[in-house]
Amino acid sequence: MSRIGNRRLVVPEGVTITIDENQVTVKGPKGELSLKIEKNITVQVEDNTVVVTRANDEKTTKAMHGTTNANISNMIEGVTNGFKKDLEIIGVGYRFTKKGNALVINAGYSHPVELEIPAGLSVEVPSNTELTVEGINKEKVGEFAANIRKIRKPEPYKGKGIRYKDEHIQRKEGKKAA
Repeated sequence: MSRIGNRRLVVPEGVTITIDENQVTVKGPKGELSLKIEKNITVQVEDNTVVVTRANDEKTTKAMHGTTNANISNMIEGVTNGFKKDLEIIGVGYRFTKKGNALVINAGYSHPVELEIPAGLSVEVPSNTELTVEGINKEKVGEFAANIRKIRKPEPYKGKGIRYKDEHIQRKEGKKAA
């Protein structure tokens, strides 16, 4: 029994949910998101609540029951509040800069790394060592932040690299003099 799939999602004011056959569209103050639904999953909107049900008890249908419910919940959260990931870069000469629609990262390589900012996301650079990725789609925000972090992962000896703001890096001691 999927407990996540069985929860009822409350639709806040200002958010409208429309269902067309196998497509759910959520519109809110920050934008619009849509999701394709599997064939054995049904979504219904009943007086400001969303109910997700499944047709049978097959393993894949059970998995998609909870996943669909969680995705719709994330869509509702995204169009009302949005999602945000904060990153920081630590190291001598390491820095973030924004140039047009590209993010330029100096992370100790012989060349700066340029990443194009995807549509639907906004990137702010409050200081040259801090970065904020914002958007309404949780998947896109998380994926872009992970791609930025992947450029120079934090290393355990000196702690240099790109990390999330709230991330704790387990530090190692290193070699000791004899």
